[in-house]
Amino acid sequence: MTRPMAKPTPDLLRNVPLFSGLDDSELESLADEFNERRFSAGDSIALEGEGGLMFFVVESGEAAVEVHGEAVATLGPGAHFGEIALIDRRPRTATVTARTDLRTFGLPVFVFRPFVEARPAVAWKLLEAMADRLAEAESR
Repeated sequence: MTRPMAKPTPDLLRNVPLFSGLDDSELESLADEFNERRFSAGDSIALEGEGGLMFFVVESGEAAVEVHGEAVATLGPGAHFGEIALIDRRPRTATVTARTDLRTFGLPVFVFRPFVEARPAVAWKLLEAMADRLAEAESR
């Protein structure tokens, strides 16, 4: 007997600012496209300077974020990362490492891009998120 594929709950996705404006059916449809990804404490999830092909939402556990070797954030349940690399196809801007055992859900670029392109409201939220990241980077 095979175990059913785990997927994020609509509430977990609704708490991601990029997806907060989606209705229940859109969230359910999007949730079906995510893949469960588990990491052990100490595992690298994303490496600064390398290509990124996945957007992640953290369901449980904690991860550390470093930029140029400097700790800049801690991610916990409900946090997300990886959208910048999916948008501009440039290398990752940060390293993300599991501090504890971590359960995430990943959305591959080949699903993420068409989903966003078909939903202008999500595209606009991405622009707002990028403006926030730029302002944050400029303030450092």
